[in-house]
Amino acid sequence: MPLHIADLTGGMGIDTFAMAGWRAEEPREVEVDYVEQNAELCRLAQSNAQALGLKNVHVHCGDSLEWLQQQDNCFDLIFVDPARRDTHGHKVAAFEDCTPDILAHQELLFAKSKEILVKASPMIDITLGASQLHNVSDIYIVAVQGECKEVLFRCGKSEGEPTIRCHHLHHGMVDSFAFTRESEAQAQATYSSEMKKYLYEPNAALMKAGPFKMLSQTEKVDKLSRNTHLYTSDSLIQHFPGRTFCVLTEIKPTRKEVQRWIPDGKAHVVTRNYPMAAAELQRQLGLKEGGDLFVIATTVGTRKCSFVCCLPKNYQHFLEEINK
Repeated sequence: MPLHIADLTGGMGIDTFAMAGWRAEEPREVEVDYVEQNAELCRLAQSNAQALGLKNVHVHCGDSLEWLQQQDNCFDLIFVDPARRDTHGHKVAAFEDCTPDILAHQELLFAKSKEILVKASPMIDITLGASQLHNVSDIYIVAVQGECKEVLFRCGKSEGEPTIRCHHLHHGMVDSFAFTRESEAQAQATYSSEMKKYLYEPNAALMKAGPFKMLSQTEKVDKLSRNTHLYTSDSLIQHFPGRTFCVLTEIKPTRKEVQRWIPDGKAHVVTRNYPMAAAELQRQLGLKEGGDLFVIATTVGTRKCSFVCCLPKNYQHFLEEINK
Protein backbone atom coordinates (compact mmCIF):
# COMPACT_ATOMS: atom_id res chain seq x y z
CA MET A 1 0.00 0.00 0.00
CA PRO A 2 1.37 3.46 -0.91
CA LEU A 3 1.68 6.17 1.70
CA HIS A 4 -1.21 8.61 1.59
CA ILE A 5 -0.29 12.25 2.29
CA ALA A 6 -2.44 15.38 2.38
CA ASP A 7 -0.88 18.82 1.88
CA LEU A 8 -3.48 21.18 3.35
CA THR A 9 -1.64 24.37 2.35
CA GLY A 10 -0.81 23.61 -1.28
CA GLY A 11 0.27 27.06 -2.46
CA MET A 12 2.73 26.85 -5.35
CA GLY A 13 2.94 23.09 -4.89
CA ILE A 14 6.67 22.82 -4.19
CA ASP A 15 6.20 20.85 -0.97
CA THR A 16 3.55 18.66 -2.60
CA PHE A 17 5.81 17.83 -5.54
CA ALA A 18 8.73 17.03 -3.22
CA MET A 19 6.60 14.64 -1.18
CA ALA A 20 5.26 13.08 -4.37
CA GLY A 21 8.78 12.12 -5.42
CA TRP A 22 9.78 14.95 -7.75
CA ARG A 23 13.56 14.72 -8.33
CA ALA A 24 13.76 11.63 -6.11
CA GLU A 25 16.42 9.11 -7.15
CA GLU A 26 13.90 6.29 -6.87
CA PRO A 27 10.12 6.36 -7.44
CA ARG A 28 8.12 6.65 -4.23
CA GLU A 29 5.02 4.61 -3.44
CA VAL A 30 2.98 7.59 -2.34
CA GLU A 31 -0.24 9.41 -3.19
CA VAL A 32 -0.47 13.11 -2.36
CA ASP A 33 -3.62 15.24 -2.11
CA TYR A 34 -2.93 18.91 -2.77
CA VAL A 35 -5.55 21.24 -1.25
CA GLU A 36 -5.69 24.98 -1.96
CA GLN A 37 -8.53 27.51 -1.91
CA ASN A 38 -6.99 29.81 -4.56
CA ALA A 39 -8.37 28.61 -7.90
CA GLU A 40 -5.52 30.04 -9.98
CA LEU A 41 -2.89 28.31 -7.82
CA CYS A 42 -4.82 25.06 -8.19
CA ARG A 43 -4.77 25.45 -11.96
CA LEU A 44 -1.03 26.08 -11.95
CA ALA A 45 -0.38 23.14 -9.60
CA GLN A 46 -2.41 20.81 -11.85
CA SER A 47 -0.50 21.99 -14.91
CA ASN A 48 2.89 21.70 -13.23
CA ALA A 49 2.15 18.24 -11.85
CA GLN A 50 1.29 17.06 -15.35
CA ALA A 51 4.44 18.68 -16.79
CA LEU A 52 6.55 16.91 -14.14
CA GLY A 53 4.86 13.59 -14.79
CA LEU A 54 3.52 13.35 -11.25
CA LYS A 55 0.43 11.23 -11.72
CA ASN A 56 0.28 10.62 -7.97
CA VAL A 57 -0.67 14.26 -7.20
CA HIS A 58 -4.40 14.97 -6.85
CA VAL A 59 -5.46 18.64 -6.82
CA HIS A 60 -8.48 19.81 -4.79
CA CYS A 61 -9.75 23.41 -4.78
CA GLY A 62 -11.46 24.63 -1.63
CA ASP A 63 -11.08 25.24 2.10
CA SER A 64 -8.63 22.63 3.36
CA LEU A 65 -10.27 22.07 6.75
CA GLU A 66 -13.70 21.66 5.21
CA TRP A 67 -12.22 19.26 2.67
CA LEU A 68 -10.52 17.28 5.43
CA GLN A 69 -13.75 16.92 7.40
CA GLN A 70 -15.36 15.30 4.37
CA GLN A 71 -12.69 12.61 4.01
CA ASP A 72 -13.49 9.12 5.24
CA ASN A 73 -9.97 7.66 5.00
CA CYS A 74 -7.12 8.14 7.46
CA PHE A 75 -3.95 9.63 6.05
CA ASP A 76 -0.45 8.46 6.87
CA LEU A 77 0.68 12.08 7.07
CA ILE A 78 -0.91 15.53 6.96
CA PHE A 79 1.44 18.38 6.04
CA VAL A 80 0.55 21.94 7.04
CA ASP A 81 2.49 25.14 6.31
CA PRO A 82 0.25 27.90 7.73
CA ALA A 83 0.45 31.35 6.13
CA ARG A 84 2.68 33.62 8.24
CA ARG A 85 1.11 36.99 7.45
CA ASP A 86 -1.62 38.79 9.37
CA THR A 87 -4.50 40.73 7.82
CA HIS A 88 -2.19 43.76 7.41
CA GLY A 89 0.50 41.76 5.60
CA HIS A 90 2.90 41.77 8.55
CA LYS A 91 5.01 38.69 9.29
CA VAL A 92 3.89 36.57 12.24
CA ALA A 93 5.48 33.53 13.88
CA ALA A 94 3.15 32.16 16.59
CA PHE A 95 0.86 29.32 15.53
CA GLU A 96 -2.25 31.12 16.77
CA ASP A 97 -1.47 34.11 14.53
CA CYS A 98 -1.06 32.04 11.35
CA THR A 99 -3.70 30.83 8.90
CA PRO A 100 -5.08 28.27 9.43
CA ASP A 101 -4.81 28.27 13.20
CA ILE A 102 -3.72 24.67 13.64
CA LEU A 103 -3.91 24.89 17.44
CA ALA A 104 -7.67 25.27 17.17
CA HIS A 105 -7.97 22.27 14.83
CA GLN A 106 -5.58 19.69 16.28
CA GLU A 107 -8.42 17.34 17.20
CA LEU A 108 -9.57 17.22 13.56
CA LEU A 109 -6.03 16.78 12.23
CA PHE A 110 -5.26 13.84 14.52
CA ALA A 111 -8.66 12.27 13.83
CA LYS A 112 -7.75 12.15 10.14
CA SER A 113 -4.06 11.23 10.21
CA LYS A 114 -1.47 9.07 11.95
CA GLU A 115 1.10 11.88 11.89
CA ILE A 116 1.15 15.64 11.40
CA LEU A 117 4.11 17.60 10.01
CA VAL A 118 3.89 21.34 10.68
CA LYS A 119 6.21 23.80 8.99
CA ALA A 120 6.69 26.88 11.18
CA SER A 121 8.41 30.23 11.01
CA PRO A 122 12.19 30.20 11.63
CA MET A 123 11.44 32.83 14.28
CA ILE A 124 9.19 30.57 16.34
CA ASP A 125 10.03 29.77 19.95
CA ILE A 126 10.61 26.02 19.58
CA THR A 127 10.02 25.26 23.25
CA LEU A 128 6.68 27.08 23.21
CA GLY A 129 5.74 25.51 19.88
CA ALA A 130 6.45 22.01 21.16
CA SER A 131 4.32 22.63 24.25
CA GLN A 132 1.37 23.86 22.16
CA LEU A 133 1.29 20.93 19.73
CA HIS A 134 0.22 17.43 20.74
CA ASN A 135 2.56 14.42 20.74
CA VAL A 136 5.64 16.11 19.23
CA SER A 137 8.25 13.45 18.47
CA ASP A 138 10.79 15.42 16.44
CA ILE A 139 11.69 19.05 15.80
CA TYR A 140 13.66 19.72 12.62
CA ILE A 141 15.66 22.93 12.32
CA VAL A 142 16.95 23.61 8.82
CA ALA A 143 19.56 26.24 8.00
CA VAL A 144 21.01 27.06 4.59
CA GLN A 145 24.31 28.89 4.08
CA GLY A 146 24.34 30.30 7.60
CA GLU A 147 20.68 31.32 7.83
CA CYS A 148 17.91 29.47 9.66
CA LYS A 149 15.18 28.85 7.08
CA GLU A 150 12.62 26.45 8.52
CA VAL A 151 11.45 24.82 11.73
CA LEU A 152 9.26 21.72 11.41
CA PHE A 153 7.37 19.83 14.11
CA ARG A 154 6.57 16.14 13.62
CA CYS A 155 3.63 15.03 15.76
CA GLY A 156 1.89 11.75 16.40
CA LYS A 157 4.41 9.14 17.55
CA SER A 158 5.74 10.63 20.74
CA GLU A 159 7.67 8.51 23.21
CA GLY A 160 8.87 11.06 25.73
CA GLU A 161 10.40 14.41 24.94
CA PRO A 162 11.04 15.33 21.30
CA THR A 163 14.37 14.91 19.57
CA ILE A 164 15.69 18.18 18.13
CA ARG A 165 17.39 17.54 14.79
CA CYS A 166 19.59 20.32 13.41
CA HIS A 167 20.59 20.33 9.73
CA HIS A 168 22.82 22.94 8.12
CA LEU A 169 23.12 22.82 4.30
CA HIS A 170 26.22 24.50 2.88
CA HIS A 171 28.36 24.11 -0.22
CA GLY A 172 26.76 20.79 -1.14
CA MET A 173 27.22 19.33 2.35
CA VAL A 174 24.98 18.82 5.37
CA ASP A 175 26.05 19.15 9.01
CA SER A 176 23.65 17.28 11.31
CA PHE A 177 23.34 17.24 15.08
CA ALA A 178 20.58 15.68 17.23
CA PHE A 179 19.84 16.06 20.93
CA THR A 180 17.10 16.33 23.51
CA ARG A 181 16.53 18.95 26.17
CA GLU A 182 17.30 16.31 28.80
CA SER A 183 20.65 15.42 27.22
CA GLU A 184 21.53 19.12 27.04
CA ALA A 185 20.61 19.61 30.71
CA GLN A 186 22.84 16.70 31.73
CA ALA A 187 25.81 17.66 29.52
CA GLN A 188 28.98 18.97 31.16
CA ALA A 189 30.57 21.93 29.40
CA THR A 190 34.14 23.06 29.96
CA TYR A 191 35.10 26.72 30.04
CA SER A 192 38.17 28.75 29.18
CA SER A 193 39.10 32.08 30.73
CA GLU A 194 41.26 32.93 27.75
CA MET A 195 41.07 32.72 23.98
CA LYS A 196 43.14 29.90 22.47
CA LYS A 197 44.42 29.38 18.94
CA TYR A 198 41.10 28.36 17.38
CA LEU A 199 37.67 29.96 17.69
CA TYR A 200 34.43 28.17 16.76
CA GLU A 201 31.00 29.59 15.94
CA PRO A 202 28.10 27.08 15.78
CA ASN A 203 26.01 27.07 12.62
CA ALA A 204 22.65 28.84 12.44
CA ALA A 205 20.59 25.70 13.14
CA LEU A 206 22.55 25.02 16.33
CA MET A 207 22.33 28.65 17.42
CA LYS A 208 18.55 28.38 17.04
CA ALA A 209 18.30 25.04 18.88
CA GLY A 210 20.73 25.73 21.71
CA PRO A 211 22.69 22.52 22.49
CA PHE A 212 25.49 24.69 23.83
CA LYS A 213 26.75 22.47 26.66
CA MET A 214 26.54 19.38 24.46
CA LEU A 215 28.68 21.04 21.77
CA SER A 216 31.40 21.63 24.33
CA GLN A 217 31.17 18.05 25.57
CA THR A 218 30.91 16.22 22.24
CA GLU A 219 33.28 18.39 20.20
CA LYS A 220 35.90 18.71 22.99
CA VAL A 221 35.98 22.51 22.89
CA ASP A 222 35.80 25.10 25.68
CA LYS A 223 33.01 27.62 25.97
CA LEU A 224 34.19 31.22 26.35
CA SER A 225 31.65 31.89 29.11
CA ARG A 226 28.29 30.59 30.26
CA ASN A 227 26.41 33.07 28.04
CA THR A 228 28.90 33.23 25.18
CA HIS A 229 28.03 30.59 22.63
CA LEU A 230 31.46 30.57 21.04
CA TYR A 231 34.15 27.98 21.69
CA THR A 232 37.92 27.71 21.64
CA SER A 233 40.70 25.10 21.58
CA ASP A 234 44.46 24.83 21.15
CA SER A 235 44.17 22.00 18.63
CA LEU A 236 42.10 22.18 15.48
CA ILE A 237 38.77 20.32 15.72
CA GLN A 238 38.08 18.97 12.26
CA HIS A 239 34.52 19.22 10.94
CA PHE A 240 33.14 21.38 13.75
CA PRO A 241 29.46 22.03 12.89
CA GLY A 242 29.88 25.71 12.14
CA ARG A 243 32.62 28.17 11.28
CA THR A 244 36.20 27.72 12.43
CA PHE A 245 38.57 30.67 12.80
CA CYS A 246 42.26 31.02 13.56
CA VAL A 247 42.92 33.74 16.12
CA LEU A 248 45.67 36.10 14.95
CA THR A 249 45.67 38.63 17.77
CA GLU A 250 43.60 40.38 20.41
CA ILE A 251 43.03 44.08 19.78
CA LYS A 252 41.54 47.09 21.48
CA PRO A 253 38.33 48.14 19.69
CA THR A 254 39.74 51.45 18.43
CA ARG A 255 40.32 52.80 14.92
CA LYS A 256 44.03 53.22 15.58
CA GLU A 257 44.41 49.59 16.63
CA VAL A 258 42.33 48.36 13.70
CA GLN A 259 44.38 50.35 11.19
CA ARG A 260 47.51 48.71 12.55
CA TRP A 261 46.23 45.18 12.00
CA ILE A 262 43.86 45.77 9.08
CA PRO A 263 45.51 48.47 6.95
CA ASP A 264 43.14 48.09 3.99
CA GLY A 265 40.16 48.76 6.27
CA LYS A 266 38.17 45.72 5.13
CA ALA A 267 36.91 42.99 7.45
CA HIS A 268 33.80 41.10 8.51
CA VAL A 269 32.58 42.09 11.99
CA VAL A 270 30.90 39.56 14.29
CA THR A 271 29.59 40.24 17.81
CA ARG A 272 28.43 37.57 20.27
CA ASN A 273 27.47 38.37 23.88
CA TYR A 274 28.86 41.85 23.38
CA PRO A 275 27.19 45.19 24.28
CA MET A 276 27.21 46.43 20.69
CA ALA A 277 25.68 45.18 17.46
CA ALA A 278 28.03 44.17 14.65
CA ALA A 279 26.95 47.05 12.37
CA GLU A 280 27.52 49.60 15.14
CA LEU A 281 30.98 48.22 15.96
CA GLN A 282 31.85 48.20 12.27
CA ARG A 283 31.03 51.93 12.05
CA GLN A 284 32.94 52.66 15.25
CA LEU A 285 36.05 50.94 13.89
CA GLY A 286 35.73 52.56 10.47
CA LEU A 287 35.71 49.21 8.69
CA LYS A 288 34.16 48.30 5.36
CA GLU A 289 32.58 44.90 4.78
CA GLY A 290 34.83 42.55 2.84
CA GLY A 291 38.27 41.02 2.73
CA ASP A 292 39.52 37.82 4.36
CA LEU A 293 39.82 39.02 7.95
CA PHE A 294 37.24 38.95 10.75
CA VAL A 295 36.92 41.14 13.82
CA ILE A 296 35.10 39.06 16.44
CA ALA A 297 33.99 40.87 19.58
CA THR A 298 32.69 38.81 22.49
CA THR A 299 32.95 38.06 26.20
CA VAL A 300 35.67 35.71 27.46
CA GLY A 301 35.04 34.85 31.08
CA THR A 302 33.95 38.27 32.31
CA ARG A 303 36.10 40.36 29.91
CA LYS A 304 34.81 42.13 26.79
CA CYS A 305 37.34 41.29 24.09
CA SER A 306 37.96 41.82 20.39
CA PHE A 307 40.04 39.57 18.15
CA VAL A 308 41.35 39.65 14.61
CA CYS A 309 40.76 36.24 13.04
CA CYS A 310 40.93 34.49 9.70
CA LEU A 311 39.79 31.25 8.18
CA PRO A 312 42.22 28.32 8.58
CA LYS A 313 43.02 28.28 4.85
CA ASN A 314 44.37 31.85 5.13
CA TYR A 315 46.19 31.45 8.44
CA GLN A 316 49.73 30.94 7.13
CA HIS A 317 49.43 33.91 4.78
CA PHE A 318 48.30 36.33 7.49
CA LEU A 319 50.80 34.93 10.01
CA GLU A 320 53.60 35.76 7.60
CA GLU A 321 52.16 39.25 7.07
CA ILE A 322 52.05 39.86 10.82
CA ASN A 323 55.64 38.68 11.32
CA LYS A 324 57.12 40.90 8.62
